[in-house]
This record gives sequence, C-alpha cells and structure tokens, in this order.
Amino acid sequence: MPKQVIRDLVTVPLAAAQKVGQPFLKAANSLVQRFPREIISLGGDADDPNGKVVYDFFAGIGPELANPGGSLPGANRWDDPLDPAHPVPVILAHGTAGGAQTNWGTYVPLLTQAGYSVFTLTYGAIEGSRWPISALGGMAPIERSAVEFAAFAERVMAATGADKVHVVGHSQGTLVPNYWARFLGGHDKIAKYVSLAPLWEGTTVLDGATGILDRFGFDPAGVVPCRALPQMMDDSAFIAKMNADGGPYVPGIEYTNISTIHDELVHPFTSGQVRGGEGTSVTNIVLQDGCLKDLSDHLGICGSPRAAAFVLNALDDAPSRVVPCQVVAPFFGSPLLRRTGGVPEFIKPFAPNSSRDTNR
Repeated sequence: MPKQVIRDLVTVPLAAAQKVGQPFLKAANSLVQRFPREIISLGGDADDPNGKVVYDFFAGIGPELANPGGSLPGANRWDDPLDPAHPVPVILAHGTAGGAQTNWGTYVPLLTQAGYSVFTLTYGAIEGSRWPISALGGMAPIERSAVEFAAFAERVMAATGADKVHVVGHSQGTLVPNYWARFLGGHDKIAKYVSLAPLWEGTTVLDGATGILDRFGFDPAGVVPCRALPQMMDDSAFIAKMNADGGPYVPGIEYTNISTIHDELVHPFTSGQVRGGEGTSVTNIVLQDGCLKDLSDHLGICGSPRAAAFVLNALDDAPSRVVPCQVVAPFFGSPLLRRTGGVPEFIKPFAPNSSRDTNR
C-alpha cells in the first residue's frame, strides 16, 4: 500500500471530523461564553484562598473554548514591566497536542501569582489547519517548533528588556527549547530550565508500533500526522543528536527535571533523569521520592501541587516553598474530587462525594 494512501487514511478523517464538527464546536464555544463566570473561572478552594490556581491538567480547556487561540488570563502581558523581584520572564512550552491555554491552566495563575511574567505560545500546529485542530500544537517536526519557539523567546526578551528567559516545559516541551539552546543559538539565553515529564533519552512506549511499520517498509514519520512523535522514540536520530557530545545539557543553564514513576508515555521514566556531566547544572527530582501518595502520570504531573511546588522552588533564587505530599489523582493530576483538583466545576454536582474533602 503506498505511503500516501496510509497518510491519507490518517489525515483525511481528521479533516472530515473537523468540518463535520465545526457547527458543534461553535455551539459549544457559544455555550461556554454564556456560563456564569465562576463555572469557568480559575478559583475556589480553602487551600487557595486567593481563588486563582486550579490544580488540574484540564483547567485550560474551558478558557480555550471561551477564547479560541487566545491567552490565559495573566499570560502574554507584553506591555507590563517585569517584577523587580523576578526580572526574568518565564516561557511555558507545551507538550504534544497541547497549546498555549490547554496545557497551562494551572501554571499561568500559579506563576503570575508568584510574581513572574509568564508567556505562552502554541508551536508546531498543523499547517493550514483551523481551530480547533490549530489548537493542537507539537505536531510539526521538533526542529520547526524550535524555530518558532526561538522567535517567540526573542520577542519576549525584546518586549521585557530581559537578556534571558526561564523555561518550564512539559513532555515534548522539554525538548523543543533545548534544541534552540543546543543548535539554534539559544545557549546563552536560557537561565533556568524546568522540565515536567522530560524524555531526554526518548521513550520506548511505541517501539512495537513503529517496529510493525518498519517491517512493512513504512517510515513512521511519513505516516503519523504528528511528525514529532517518531522523533521522541528512544532510537530516533533526533534523540541521538540531542544526546551527542556528552549529553543533552547546555553549560550555563540550570536544569531541573521532575519525573513521575507512573509516567505511561515516557518509558522508562528515568529517560528524564539523566545526570549532568562536567560543567553542567542538573537537579533530578522524582515526585514519589518521599511521597508515594502522588499518583501523577504523564498528564497529571502538570496539575500536581507537589510538582508545582518543586517548579516554584526551582525558579526561585531563594527556594522557600513547602512541598506538599497528598493523594493526587492520575490523569487530572490533582487532589481527588476537589475543586482545585480533578473535578471541573461544571461536572462537580455529578461527582460522588464531591462536597466532602476525602484527603484529610
């Protein structure tokens, strides 16, 4: 079967689904904008008295529906001056199929509340796609996404007057900025680099599937609509290049890697715990070290209060955050059945025992 036929079998249904689903998406968008504000707001829990941070990986979905292709409240404030206590802006780099809003519903309010200037973008979207497909970033080859990221970082530095940025990345977003740093001239423009669910050595999770394609003579990169996906396999040329000449790290950048033993997509999870070589600064953290109750997986790590505290401490010059240890749900990445956790407000009335705090 020709490669083009295989590719069409994957991409044509996506295009058709987009066209057929467009009226429903428009209706959903209209409905969300009519919700009472508190239903899609960022707030409300005793553990968060300011009502701004929702510890839930999916907290950015509502804002994306309400404002397609937009920015979360607090992000991308191009005209606001930097806080003197936090003079380095933070850029959030999303994972595969993530975006400027959908990946960062927890981290934009978390970091802005802490005083940081936060910037987000969606890179690597399928060329020529319309919303909502255009909201799925990280689909292009990582090299192309890195070029987009580099241009965005330069814009952030120009707007803020900073000569460096901090990076917080998730999954593929732990590789994209590093490609800029290693190969596109960004080596002296990143100060601190915090990675959630990193995969410096790639993942073996799809080895069986790619092996089948190889057996029939198909190049996975030419079949899968996500061109970045084959690049993240442990035996890819991209991963080999990233780890050439002594490993993935760039001297002068302070790296912090935060992994979870329950990561079902980065396998083994130790792919993200690569030790630093001579002249590099690397801190490796596993969420479950000292806290087996945190069940965060690949997505959930972006909603885990424990991971969030580690991120804040990694960014702060004088770390002072208490790192909590509590039962955290996989997938959502949040305290079970709590508003700042895994039950979005609009389905909370249907969740069993949702009104009772089950974690104390």
